[in-house]
Amino acid sequence: MSITLLITVITVIVSIVAFYNAEIMDKLIFHPHTVGRHNEWYRFISSGFIHADFMHLAFNMFSFYMFGDYVEQYFHMLFGNNGKMLYLLLYLSALVVCLVPTYLQQKDRYNYNSLGASGAVSAIVFAGIFLMPTIQIGFFIIPPIIPGFIFGPIYLGITAYLAKQGHGGINHSAHLWGSLYGVVFLIVAAFFIAQFNVVASFIEQIRIYLGM
Repeated sequence: MSITLLITVITVIVSIVAFYNAEIMDKLIFHPHTVGRHNEWYRFISSGFIHADFMHLAFNMFSFYMFGDYVEQYFHMLFGNNGKMLYLLLYLSALVVCLVPTYLQQKDRYNYNSLGASGAVSAIVFAGIFLMPTIQIGFFIIPPIIPGFIFGPIYLGITAYLAKQGHGGINHSAHLWGSLYGVVFLIVAAFFIAQFNVVASFIEQIRIYLGM
């Protein structure tokens, strides 16, 4: 079984169980106020395996599986036997990293909660975009017509704006930092472990796409 499928299955099961068990939901959710005061640091990761509702769960897992399968295979080609371990490390560490800014901003707010795999999913999606920048992507109901290297900056710009506004009950900050972390992790790991220049490959693919 692939790491992508394993994470998807575990996330779906845990999320559905939490939908019908408020005690489990409360124990796993990211509650910055509790994290710091009771040293429940595990919530950085556990909150990535629960979701607000079925729509939230379905959207995250669909996005994750579509990109994750490709990124996991590429990691295997790039890093060999270490590929699966590094792919899993990317996903789990992204769950933590994407919530650090949230924790620092919200740790004194008792009423603030966050949940969902969106930050880690964003890390995987943007790693995929960086590996294959000309892949066609769509916005929600819009069919895949925009190349990834154009979609990426648009998404980041919108996400940064929404994160600054701080409305809507969605943790846009996690999306933003997860996306950036996915790219940084890929660049650093590829350079130091595989001696592969991801940035040069990214630029070259775009140049070929544009006929330059």
